Amino acid sequence: MTIQHKPFAITLDVGTSHLNKTGSWRSMRPVYIDRLPPCNKACPTGENIQGWLSLAEEKNYRGAWELLTKDNPFPAIMGRVCYHPCENTCNRGQLDLPVGINSVERFIGEQGLINNWQFKAGEDTGKKIMVIGAGPAGLSSAYHLRRFGHQVTIYEASEKPGGMMRYGIPKYRLPREKLNAEIYRIQKMGVEFKLNHPVKDILETKKQGGFDAVVIGIGAQQSHFISFPGQSSIPVLDALTVLRDTENENPNQLIGKVVVYGGGNSAMDVARTAIRMGAQDVTVISRQEIDNMSAHPFEIKETLEEGAQIISLRSIKAINGCEITLELLKTSEEHHSGHSFVVETGEVESIEADVLVLAIGQVIDRQLFENIAPIEISNESIQIDNTMKTGLDGVFAAGDVVPSQRSVTTALGHGKKVARAIDAWLNGQSYQPAPQNEVATFDKMEPWYYSDAPRTIQPHLDAVRRKNGFAEVVGDLDQDHAKYEARRCMSCGNCFECDNCYGICPDNAITKLGPGKGFEFKYDYCKGCGMCESECPCGAIAMEAEDI
Repeated sequence: MTIQHKPFAITLDVGTSHLNKTGSWRSMRPVYIDRLPPCNKACPTGENIQGWLSLAEEKNYRGAWELLTKDNPFPAIMGRVCYHPCENTCNRGQLDLPVGINSVERFIGEQGLINNWQFKAGEDTGKKIMVIGAGPAGLSSAYHLRRFGHQVTIYEASEKPGGMMRYGIPKYRLPREKLNAEIYRIQKMGVEFKLNHPVKDILETKKQGGFDAVVIGIGAQQSHFISFPGQSSIPVLDALTVLRDTENENPNQLIGKVVVYGGGNSAMDVARTAIRMGAQDVTVISRQEIDNMSAHPFEIKETLEEGAQIISLRSIKAINGCEITLELLKTSEEHHSGHSFVVETGEVESIEADVLVLAIGQVIDRQLFENIAPIEISNESIQIDNTMKTGLDGVFAAGDVVPSQRSVTTALGHGKKVARAIDAWLNGQSYQPAPQNEVATFDKMEPWYYSDAPRTIQPHLDAVRRKNGFAEVVGDLDQDHAKYEARRCMSCGNCFECDNCYGICPDNAITKLGPGKGFEFKYDYCKGCGMCESECPCGAIAMEAEDI
């Protein structure tokens, strides 16, 4: 009888043949790496966006909230007022539309409020920090300092905390119950609030309170103001005063024909507030073309939808009685640089107004620093070093009061950075941010792997309902839509164990380490062909030169 033998190659266990060890042929070797997702890179607060989106997809909302709030204590607030630069860099935007990061962040923030999740302070260090200003920078710094275990007292000139979040952002964008709830959570950590308590002398208050360090977070809460030729008979107001008066329910001055001068987000906020306050009509005058206005496009779109008119390429030249004289402008391109700029034409026209509101920028209040020579002020900002420290030892500054992009999100990021800098300084060290990994750009991805998934649209009030009051304009995602939107994340630069590398490897040179543990290369068998790198959808594998 003939004995049937199996072919030799399949009688061996994988990896037992010496002939299969082809690693010595290799000139390049694959390595698993963690690249930095572009959304994380763009976030001013440094959130691990990809991380908490993954937890949200698993419906682990508590875990997502805890990871998110390591960097940003206000997810319900920022899910409403952040202009989400993360989404502008999202690689998914080159495939279809960016992931709705901001809407999922808002959803996670709502879960925190619904479930009354609270923060924990660190173990007491015995150090005391004085924070001037209860705006986003001051509140963020207080939060992070308490996590380090330091005692924190916030001095705030207004009767309520929140700064520009309360007095500069209208209720239709940020309901006050959400603002109050997330600020109260910080108070419950043990942060002391001294409201209606403006600081007149930084050094004296620091000495009397026995504080070890100071954070200046007063923002830029004075409006830039200009005067115009002529004999005006109409009130000329500034945007910050108008928005603060609206918050404090002071008598309405936005009556009749309201003209707003400016092209930024504050101008849009004033225009939309005027509509809600019952103005007869509202006109925004901008020096820039609509496409070049500094206001965010959705703010401009919603302002127009609600009935305001925007007249672009105009400047105010004079006011006589109720008549505002406008000079027509035009854009001109500079031949050498290719940049366009606005020039005057000499042509004029006029419009009638009952109220003029200036929304042309904010400046800082210099009075607090007039007698402190080491604190240098230049270009309407306190000058700081790379650790957020001013020229005065132990005094730091953050937010709109320092050179930066002026936004709530940037101020929150400053609060985190200044808290880390102070903690290091108190320990006799100098804060150095951790180095960042290489960014996972779209060219490192394999987009064919990802299925079509149209972006979820948040519910919006229609324009007619919006302009009849201060009800919130944008609604929340429900659980199903939040999970779906989180799942649209492509996990840029970070392995999500899709098994593509494991399945494509011709040499069985990859070992699965188990769920959540990733994979490992067996270099004895890897020829360095690079198929794993080319087939990795998220760009979590790189080829590097073999050491010879």
